[in-house]
This record gives sequence, C-alpha cells and structure tokens, in this order.
Amino acid sequence: MLHYIKGKITMKFEGGVVVENNGIGYEVFVPENSGVYLAAPGDTVQVYTAMIVREDDITLYGFTDKDSLELFRRLITVSGVGAKGALALLSCMPTGDLKKAIVFEDSVSLTRANGIGKKTAQRIVLDLKDKLGAISDAGGVQLESVAAVSGKSEAINALISLGYSKSEAVGALASIGEEDLSTEEYIKKALKNLF
Repeated sequence: MLHYIKGKITMKFEGGVVVENNGIGYEVFVPENSGVYLAAPGDTVQVYTAMIVREDDITLYGFTDKDSLELFRRLITVSGVGAKGALALLSCMPTGDLKKAIVFEDSVSLTRANGIGKKTAQRIVLDLKDKLGAISDAGGVQLESVAAVSGKSEAINALISLGYSKSEAVGALASIGEEDLSTEEYIKKALKNLF
C-alpha cells in the first residue's frame, strides 16, 4: 500500500493529476479544490494516498493532508457513498467545513456535491456525526466532545426556529468560549451575542 507519493506534477486532467516519481507517472484523482490540483505542472508535491482495489481496477486517490485522507476513508464506509462520491464531497468544500456540515447535521450543504442526493446526505450525517472527533469551528474554537457539538447543534436548530439564519446562529455560537454547556445555556449566551 502506498502511504504517500512525493514527486513532480507532469500533467493535469479533469479530477486528477499525474505525479512523477523515479520515472513512474502515478495517476492520482484528487479533490479539485486541493493544493495538489491547484499546483502548476513542474511543482513538487507530496500526496497522501488511498488505493482502492476492485476486481477490474486499481485507482489512487490523493490528498494534501492526512486529515482529508482520513475523512475520505470514513466517507467511503457509508453505504451508498463510493470513492467518487467522497471525492466530490471533498471537492465542493474544505475538509473542516465538510466535517462541520456533518457534525451540525447540515445535509443540505452535502447535496451540493455531484452525485450526493438528499437521502445519501442524510445517511452520511447519521453514520458519521458521532464518529468525527474534535473539529475546528469558524471562530477557531476547538469543539472537543460530541456532547458539546450535540448541544450546539440543538442550539442552532432552536435559534433558526426563532427566525435567525443558520449563519447568524453558527456565528453567535462560535464566539462562546465555554464548552460542555447545556443546550439552554448555549441558546442564552448566543442570544446575548445576537443583541
């Protein structure tokens, strides 16, 4: 199994690049918003890889960092999400935003990816929201526990039902420094931030 490939980009194609290492050109499919895909031919890159072996095909998928690779591996464990679907998800938003969308049960954002419908997006949220570890929110605050994430998620839904937009709710909660508060405490603090 290949853990990573370090070499020069010799060419690009839709959805991937060819990375040359020791005279061998490796065809690697990468997210279209990744640093690897955005690098120019001739640039040296290090690509963390996942090799998917099927009966009639061996394909390499590559990522700029280990965090994206790990999220890719988790996504392909979800029923109905293949490697191409996982790559489409990672192409439509940065890894941190994708994790937030899953943890905060924002299945609508997931449907922006090609090939991901409403039911598949809901399945991704259901299967992965509790499995994702610490995430970093928009304010740079580390959400260490699933309980804190769950409390914040419920608070976001409550604020939306009060008429605030999702971005207003997320922004108000992002500025709360304390963790492991109850949903009610998150709502009270968020409302103070919104006034």
